[in-house]
Amino acid sequence: MNNQASKYDLDLEKCSANYVPLSPTSLVRRSANAFPEHVALSYEGQQWTWREVLDRSRKLAGAFRQSGGGRDTTIAALCRNIPAAVELSYAVPMSGCVLNMINTRLDAQGVAFILDHGEAEFFIIDAALLDIAEAALEQCASQPQVILVGESSQKYTDYEVFIDGGKAIGADDLLPDDEWDSIALNYTSGTTGNPKGVVYHHRGAYLNALGNALEWSMPQHPRYLWTLPLFHCNGWCFPWTVAAKAGTNICLAAPVPEDVVDALLTEDVTHFCCAPIVLNMVLRECETRNLRLEKNVRVMLAGAAPPEALIARAEVVGFDITHVYGLTEVYGPTAISAWRTEWDDLPIEERARKKARQGVNYTVLEELNVRDGNTLEPCADNGEDIGEITFRGNVVMKGYLKNPKATREAFEGGYFRSGDLAVKHPDGHAEIKDRSKDIIISGGENISSIEVENIIYQHPDVLECAVVAAPHEKWGETPVAFIEKKPESNITEQELISFCRDRLAHFKCPTAVKFDLLPKTSTGKIQKYELRRRLEA
Repeated sequence: MNNQASKYDLDLEKCSANYVPLSPTSLVRRSANAFPEHVALSYEGQQWTWREVLDRSRKLAGAFRQSGGGRDTTIAALCRNIPAAVELSYAVPMSGCVLNMINTRLDAQGVAFILDHGEAEFFIIDAALLDIAEAALEQCASQPQVILVGESSQKYTDYEVFIDGGKAIGADDLLPDDEWDSIALNYTSGTTGNPKGVVYHHRGAYLNALGNALEWSMPQHPRYLWTLPLFHCNGWCFPWTVAAKAGTNICLAAPVPEDVVDALLTEDVTHFCCAPIVLNMVLRECETRNLRLEKNVRVMLAGAAPPEALIARAEVVGFDITHVYGLTEVYGPTAISAWRTEWDDLPIEERARKKARQGVNYTVLEELNVRDGNTLEPCADNGEDIGEITFRGNVVMKGYLKNPKATREAFEGGYFRSGDLAVKHPDGHAEIKDRSKDIIISGGENISSIEVENIIYQHPDVLECAVVAAPHEKWGETPVAFIEKKPESNITEQELISFCRDRLAHFKCPTAVKFDLLPKTSTGKIQKYELRRRLEA
């Protein structure tokens, strides 16, 4: 082999003129330069332009640096979908720190675990969530600097005061030294016990932000309604997508159906994202009001496969549905049910069936495939052979924080293995047929059956238990507990549910309890598939 330098390498090195690290922070700067007076943020009658958002973000980034923040410093935040959550999405990456948006539905113990595991040095708290945040701080070993948003307190630093005290970083100082630097830390819902910390890099966040805009054909200046939690995969990277298109972030503290519909009518919303459960609640509100939208609003659905009937109802109201698929480990959505024009004239039920599939890879993802779980060979495109969905590309996580074993296992064989079982149709679209059995998806959030079982086993009257998913009209799925109680026990269903609600975030608690003998294999393993069969019957 010729080891001499190629003519295409000789004197053609990377330099500052021809190579810049990819980072979504550049998207914020670009919109502020191109459209400085366009509204970037809207919330409860207040508005901020892109120039103002960039100025505030630069000052906030400077304040973090002045307070000791820098590369790999974890900045945790417990915030609803308020303007501060969007600002943090811009400012923290500019500072070089790592943003850790915490699930606002967690209990204090869950928040405390994340603060400790992520080694948070700053903790931004929405005043509306102060009680649970303080309870978490009492339980955790970390002692982060607390910054309070929304009200003044002599005990904590005021968010606005913190920003005002910051010296704005330079407009040319917004990028990381390396695009592989970590930008965000997002915790899974603990499908095997404690949650795992998924680490994103600047490159992946930048690419997925552009991928969202590309796959959704977003126009310039979209008006994006925040119905999706910003803690969920950094809002599926949409804070940066909105920045890429110089759009308007319309904030809703919580996706209350009445408020969502009011916003649709008054805020000229063009796009929003949500789980099917949220869309179902919004549809009910629209149907109650007998509302048909004057112009179509584009809705991106993910979190669970949407029922075909839901998609059909949405079209009647005036929602244009795009179904996407992904996981925390791949920056949110990285697969899309890519629409084909030849499907336009299909009956509404058949169109809904097409849209409900998980689809094909995003343009910015190298590969999504369905592979044999043992050999990793691709399954046939026949719509029948079941395999595991795998990912490969630049929008796959760096790995799990401080968990090399789990990282190695996740990437074994050169692909990220989703744990979702699917088929691949002749048209190339994947369709999930089953999920990893023990994961329960309720309202778009993952629940670990093991975590719930561990709590139930703490009850003195419980002999054995197993928790499985049951279909639920409102939440998609909810946990149901099957219990073998001790012979002398008189425990009731409600007593056991209350026991769990005292020890778990309420959305993780069983909605029903069945007292019965548990089916087991010859080795004593509980047969959960048999319990699911009982529920179906």
